[in-house]
Amino acid sequence: MPITVKAHDGKTDLYGLLYTPTQLDAGRKYPIIDYIYPGPQGGSVGSWSFSAARGDHQALAELGFVVLQLEGTSNPLRSKSFHDMSYGNMAENTLADQITGIRQLAQTYAYIDTTRVGIWGHSGGGFATATAMFRYPDFFKVGISESGNHDNRNYEDDWGERYNGLTSASDYAAQANQTYAKNLKGKLMLAHGMMDDNVPPYNTLLVVEALEKANKDYDLVLFPNSAHGYGSYAPYMTRRRWDYFVKNLLGAEPPKEYQIEAKPDSRNSVR
Repeated sequence: MPITVKAHDGKTDLYGLLYTPTQLDAGRKYPIIDYIYPGPQGGSVGSWSFSAARGDHQALAELGFVVLQLEGTSNPLRSKSFHDMSYGNMAENTLADQITGIRQLAQTYAYIDTTRVGIWGHSGGGFATATAMFRYPDFFKVGISESGNHDNRNYEDDWGERYNGLTSASDYAAQANQTYAKNLKGKLMLAHGMMDDNVPPYNTLLVVEALEKANKDYDLVLFPNSAHGYGSYAPYMTRRRWDYFVKNLLGAEPPKEYQIEAKPDSRNSVR
């Protein structure tokens, strides 16, 4: 269902989509999973055109979660002041908006449990997910970071820079996820395709190294022959994602090695 909340400034309207189990029991408490793509060239919802499926968000909700897609500040097709709210800081990742939005939704929908908040995303969303787990470790409890550009000194300069401008080397260092990996408290899964020709896989390995140096536990999924989108590996990643949230956020035991079969003409579209 469409939702509206206020941004972190307390006055700017933000829009998104909320998914609940078909057999929702309003007397229960449900963990909430935040699907994030921070932009700055487009946010978590992406196209606002009608879509019958919208990825696996409803499928994930049916496992016992509330799932959120929220368009955070700085994304296009709004005012210049809206875009400027995170100008020059790619690591802001709309996370202040996500947190305040989830808290507002919990006030409206009492079945949302803000003590059990998960987050996941791919590419820029993978970057944002790790940032969430490292910088807001008391709010986000479980995260799945797929193919994230964790250090933008090691990523192409035509992505965030054309929207956020150039920053100094010290700014990039301060925004890099490995800088804050030592703050991890919850459960974090990292994933990357080793043939990624968009975000080089050593972006994730920088975070792996920092976690190990900080003596932090983490989970890692690698796809030896995958590029940025996981292609034929997508069903495996989907199953691992579902299992990770079910086990660590819902507190249930998923069926072992459940088989998800993709249709022959299926596509794995990621940003």
